[in-house]
Amino acid sequence: MPQEYTTLYRAFRPDRFSAVIGQQPIVQTLKNQIKSGRIAHAYLFNGTRGTGKTTTARILARAINCENPQDGEPCGQCPTCKALAGENNLDILEIDAASNGSVDQVRDLCQKVAYPPQSCRYKVIIIDEVHSLSTSAASFNALLKTLEEPPEHAVFILATTDPQKLPPTILSRCQRFDFKRIQPETMAVRLQQVAGLEGMELAPDAATLIARIADGALRDGLSILDQCAGRSKQITAQLVSEVAGLAGREALYRLSDAVLDRDSSAAVEELAQLHENSYDMERLCVEMINHFRNFMMVKTVKKSRELIICTDDEYKHIEESAGQFTLAQILRGLDLFQSTLVKIKGGATPRIEMEMAFVRLCEPKLEADSDAINQRLSALERAVQNGVPAAPVKTVQSPAPAARPAPAQPTVPPTPQPT
Repeated sequence: MPQEYTTLYRAFRPDRFSAVIGQQPIVQTLKNQIKSGRIAHAYLFNGTRGTGKTTTARILARAINCENPQDGEPCGQCPTCKALAGENNLDILEIDAASNGSVDQVRDLCQKVAYPPQSCRYKVIIIDEVHSLSTSAASFNALLKTLEEPPEHAVFILATTDPQKLPPTILSRCQRFDFKRIQPETMAVRLQQVAGLEGMELAPDAATLIARIADGALRDGLSILDQCAGRSKQITAQLVSEVAGLAGREALYRLSDAVLDRDSSAAVEELAQLHENSYDMERLCVEMINHFRNFMMVKTVKKSRELIICTDDEYKHIEESAGQFTLAQILRGLDLFQSTLVKIKGGATPRIEMEMAFVRLCEPKLEADSDAINQRLSALERAVQNGVPAAPVKTVQSPAPAARPAPAQPTVPPTPQPT
């Protein structure tokens, strides 16, 4: 029977604080608390997906129960650490509030908390996506009562991606830690390490591209790397683009050049080609937003290189392309693509919405709003600055009206003279 495969993000899930990537301030604070014995009864881990909230919660649960912690780290060798390494330990309760957030389930959890741990020092309750409890105020009330007067042996760790949905009464009883998005450079290094351990050859530009797509979530980055490995052990940027359904950088520049040239036909033809090749139009819209955002950074920020995730050669290309646009054109493109993305997510047909967006960008004269008018004025100002005279207005003179003939005088017969 073949051995069951373990996905990369599970196989390389950290089991020690030192292995957590990109969250050093949080890790150091937790380690100091463990060394000093200042364990809080409730923690709130906030951050976007894939930044290590649940992983850190599990490590913390093991560390505070470890019989022989090493500089705040779980030793991994004592009986307690070995027992907690399993997923079915009764002293660590982990629930997903998105699917287990009813009032009865929360009350049942609070009743279990009242019982002391079987073999550990603390009973740890990890509630993932805790903001999902907001659908029922009674659920929060049941949890709040336990948080107000928790048993000495209980430690709550709440994880959320949306702390605004939590009531202040819950927030005030927790120590809050905000997990940041993992920096692309840090993620690229980690991806290179994982690829080396798995016998893959990951090109540097491919690692950078995966980090850009993952948008700060290491779990997403490892998932993309896993998909690429299913195609080939030689992972290039082209392979990453194909697996992730991305349009190539050349396609993005062809589309932006079509906007610059006001060639709606070329833009629509490029979209048709991408659609035939099964590129995701929603993903393409996000890429165009990032593409124009890079132009905006070059136009407005002095040290824009630090804010753009790309290779040095690509950055030079971005600078050259951005120099051909006015800031008004760039901002209009961003506004239009942002509204297009909202419409696509709302159920509109992605291809048609993208075609409409490019036609509007290529034909600003079709729009009567202030942005379109400003774009046309900017183009005119730029033409004048470059020494291109404005086309003279051709006026057609109306022919002079023909002189009306004088009305004919009636002929009066002469009056006969008397003889």
